[in-house]
Amino acid sequence: MNRNNLLKEKIKVDNYKVFALLSNYLNHAPDFITKEEIDEIVTSGVSYEYAFVVILAAAFGLEIVDNDEDKDLFNQYIKKMIHQLDANDYYDNPYYKNIKIPTIKIGKSELKYEKYKPFEGFVCNDIIQTKEGRQIPQIGFFDKEFIFPAVLENDRIWMTITPNEIETMKDAVDGAFGNVLTFGLGLGYYAYMVSEKENVESVTIVDMNEDVIQLFKKYVLPQFKNAHKIKIIKADAFEYAQKHMSNGKYDFVFTDLWHDVSDGIDMYLKMKKVEEQHPNTVFSYWIEKSILCYL
Repeated sequence: MNRNNLLKEKIKVDNYKVFALLSNYLNHAPDFITKEEIDEIVTSGVSYEYAFVVILAAAFGLEIVDNDEDKDLFNQYIKKMIHQLDANDYYDNPYYKNIKIPTIKIGKSELKYEKYKPFEGFVCNDIIQTKEGRQIPQIGFFDKEFIFPAVLENDRIWMTITPNEIETMKDAVDGAFGNVLTFGLGLGYYAYMVSEKENVESVTIVDMNEDVIQLFKKYVLPQFKNAHKIKIIKADAFEYAQKHMSNGKYDFVFTDLWHDVSDGIDMYLKMKKVEEQHPNTVFSYWIEKSILCYL
């Protein structure tokens, strides 16, 4: 095996190792890093971000001083994937500023505010893939408590408006124009943001969850300044795409039907086949960059 192939294999192994470590951390103990630990390290003159990175690396069992392989993993991945975020950047978002979410429950769906604890880690953007093939997750944290809107299904968080949603929808918001179709309602973040654009004439939302639709219609939609642009259709996304989409003459379609990459790949590929049937329509997909890392 030549040098290039050896490097590619090593990168694949490194990618897998980082994702395994990160998955265990995010799923089981995203809030294990404490302010006290951080404060102890920053007294030496480093930033909160670097202190967070060092603690996380130690928790992953990496020997970043004496072990060359661990040091390489630290420099190539861990240091590049951790970001301290400014809460004000997100609280200044138009949706956060103008839309207030009540705590209310209809059926199995519930609207409420959830929170990230100080120094709790969470996915904050799409995976970055380097030209060498390294896949670098993007993990954020705040140094203060951060409150965000959420929809719960059967007491489990299903849909949120967090930094991750805001960052990963920016391109789809910026690109929207004309008559927009979005598959997936959630808390209406995407619909709100594109309805605020002067070059967007209408926003059609397709969702099949009646409880979520009713929560949105009663408590969220009345707060939209451009609610007159919004139309909601209760239907299965793929059934609507196959049978009715061509009747709407949509200019831009945004698909946000999945919870994360793990349940999104099959639906993404299915919708890409729909896209082939509509060459005059622009299609966009939530977390597409991350999904493409797995294809």
